[in-house]
Amino acid sequence: MTQVALNGARTAADSAAVPLSPAALAEAARRAVAAGATSVHVHPKTPCGQDSLSPRVVTPVLEAVRAAVSVPVGVTTGAWAEPDPARRVARIRSWPLLPDHASVNWHEPGAEQVAAALLARGVAVEAGIWSGTAGAARFARSPLRPRVLRVLAEVTDTDAATAPATARRLLAALGAARHGRPVLLHGEEGGAWPVLRLALRLGLATRIGIEDTLLLPDATPARDNAGLVAAAMELAAIETPSGVPRAGGGSAPGTAREAISDGGTPSGSPDAAPGD
Repeated sequence: MTQVALNGARTAADSAAVPLSPAALAEAARRAVAAGATSVHVHPKTPCGQDSLSPRVVTPVLEAVRAAVSVPVGVTTGAWAEPDPARRVARIRSWPLLPDHASVNWHEPGAEQVAAALLARGVAVEAGIWSGTAGAARFARSPLRPRVLRVLAEVTDTDAATAPATARRLLAALGAARHGRPVLLHGEEGGAWPVLRLALRLGLATRIGIEDTLLLPDATPARDNAGLVAAAMELAAIETPSGVPRAGGGSAPGTAREAISDGGTPSGSPDAAPGD
């Protein structure tokens, strides 16, 4: 499963490739899905480019993107969009149109309440566990752990040389949590492509998009999200999950057991799941 992260917290000041309006997000989603994406993650934004959880902002985005694609569509619930946890929960309860799933960053204050509010409304939860935070430890203690759709293992290390090692440490921490849920592993900025390659080798779900990087694997600027997804599809045709024989004999470095010991699962999971 390859998710496209259409825009993230970026604005037009970061790149002309950042889709902001509902119409631009819908077209970006359409092109990304045509390139191979099987799930969409989006940050609904106000006209001035700020992330928002307001139903007046979220609803038009969901309507537009859903009209353009048939894959599951999810939104952020990041604290930067609404710092007060109680107001974040109130926003979620006010949504007249619901996303298929929503990401909840477990290191943020109020994560449990936000996740519970989403689940109560039938919205699947992606548990965002960031490297360098207490997210994994908090998630390990969460009674909601078995109810999330999947874990987003988010590697915040942006150094291409060290991001894969950071990813393995994060997967190990998640393995200790014994959550039993599918894992989507991804990086950002300089770490985006090295971590994506690692996810492919481990047979994990992954994601790519303008939120995570503005550059293609060869470090040239990406024209749009579709270009990034197409590049990821090309890498997926080359990289082989651990333990799966390569064409012509032999096997890929490592084993499926390596993925499990790192806290992952031997294979990615389809996006459709109960509650999604």
